Amino acid sequence: MGAALERKDWMGLLARAPAARLRALWSDLDAGGEVTWLRPPEVGAVMVRGRAGATGAPFNLGEMTVTRCALQLPCGTVGHGYVQGRDKAKAEVAARVDALMQTEAAARVRAAVLDPLGDEMQATARARAEKAAATKVEFFTMARGED
Repeated sequence: MGAALERKDWMGLLARAPAARLRALWSDLDAGGEVTWLRPPEVGAVMVRGRAGATGAPFNLGEMTVTRCALQLPCGTVGHGYVQGRDKAKAEVAARVDALMQTEAAARVRAAVLDPLGDEMQATARARAEKAAATKVEFFTMARGED
């Protein structure tokens, strides 16, 4: 992954990560501990908006289920987790990682959780792109010589 990782980058990575893999990497880190729940994991819905052709006027596409939570570490750092679906455990792990990434443990958390996730997700995207490229068909028009 890139050298500089901003909060929006790691939050997006955590939200897109496969839940089972995120939990596995988190359990390997063993950085649990007591937290104060500011907002325990809760399931809700958000309105998804779209644009025709990515440039038209925005319109309401529909609702999407999300799970969110907020917690505070004993040092006072606050972490948030927002994930698609109804996975409360994934939202909690995302919030814990978010909080730890704002502390002196950031380098350890990045090396143990974020870098492997980012590398695996890039490899998956690359494999999908290669598979799609293998099915690409080039069309061309031949001039028949009739003018």
